[in-house]
Amino acid sequence: MTTAEMEELIQAHLSAEERGDPEGSVAVYTDDIEHDVVGDPNGPKHGIPAALDFYRQLCKDFRTESEERTHTYYSDDAVTMENVMTGTVPGSFLGIPGNGRRITFRILHVFEFRDGRISRENVWLDGAAVAAQLTAPEQPLRRWSPPR
Repeated sequence: MTTAEMEELIQAHLSAEERGDPEGSVAVYTDDIEHDVVGDPNGPKHGIPAALDFYRQLCKDFRTESEERTHTYYSDDAVTMENVMTGTVPGSFLGIPGNGRRITFRILHVFEFRDGRISRENVWLDGAAVAAQLTAPEQPLRRWSPPR
């Protein structure tokens, strides 16, 4: 596949994720997709139905606001990309209640391709940064007052 073809699939996948569209997120996958979020206690997901279940839950728990790409590496049938992701957590994330908090963390995706589709997605994220933000004490809102 060309880099443009791989990018088109990645963008369709990430755009659907950002819109909260689980069906759109998996529409670019092969039927035998391996979806592996490293550290997920349930392990890698195999096949579209299992990946779709994952995205349906993710869309309830996390609302993507932005995903800024910082690095991209291409090979013949794979793309590795590092992003900085920002979103809110109305549900729980990594087993930690989000309470609607807004978080930002680094995330690394490794996409593999076969037959014009994504055949594997491997995700690594900065769990320590996520946990620190979700468990930090809430800061009280301060009223602004003019300098005296």
